[in-house]
Amino acid sequence: MRVRSSVVLVAMALGALSACGGGDDGVAATTTTATSDDGGLGGTLTVFAAASLTDVFTDLGEQLEAGHPGLDVRFTFAGSSALATQVTQGAPADVFASANESQMAVVTEAGLADGEPQVFAANVLQIAVPAGNPAGVTGLADLAREELALAVCAPQVPCGAAAEDVFAAAGVEAAPDTLEEDVRAALTKVEIGEVDAALVYTTDVTAAGDAVEGIDVPEAERAVNDYPVAVLADAPNPQAAAAFVELVRSEEGQQALAAAGFRIP
Repeated sequence: MRVRSSVVLVAMALGALSACGGGDDGVAATTTTATSDDGGLGGTLTVFAAASLTDVFTDLGEQLEAGHPGLDVRFTFAGSSALATQVTQGAPADVFASANESQMAVVTEAGLADGEPQVFAANVLQIAVPAGNPAGVTGLADLAREELALAVCAPQVPCGAAAEDVFAAAGVEAAPDTLEEDVRAALTKVEIGEVDAALVYTTDVTAAGDAVEGIDVPEAERAVNDYPVAVLADAPNPQAAAAFVELVRSEEGQQALAAAGFRIP
């Protein structure tokens, strides 16, 4: 089977829980069975994950499906703050993976995580510019230039909160032209040439390939984001949820994350 995924906008996250399932049939698609006819994992596994995890988690989901033909893995990728809100409002999901610990805390403090969340990766910000760097960006100070079009994540999103910390640490007063609902939306603005630069994760620059160039930001080391993952307490498919978390934290999963540019704890 093919892993299904969707990207959820913040407005959708706050106003339409019917979009939470990530599948073609909406919330109804999250109905699950714990095992398949052959005794393996089966039913639907619904994973809510930070947008920066899109590529590597999709690959890991396909691997899990390949080993369990009765299992259908579905992802909803979005800003962690939007996903945490959906979980606390009752959206049916099995796993939540956040791009920082503060958004995971929103879920755990509501008593919605089954056990202690586990940090499985970390990420750091980098400046993304279009191929060829037409605006001549060399570092963080350039992002304060009035003529430069800049995209960053909204402050409630982990990448946006980290951006604020990085700007403060560097003493740079940037004026973003657009605040995006997740890091992939900010990256897309660079890829299609709508902005001259964006402050995104190193992993997103890696995922974009030749479409963008990355510029290191030394001050970003003061705002490294740890990524925790947890099985949710009311998971409709807890067995599959536990198997996915185990895969993420396994040697194979950690190698996949490292290859995507994540730091491994």
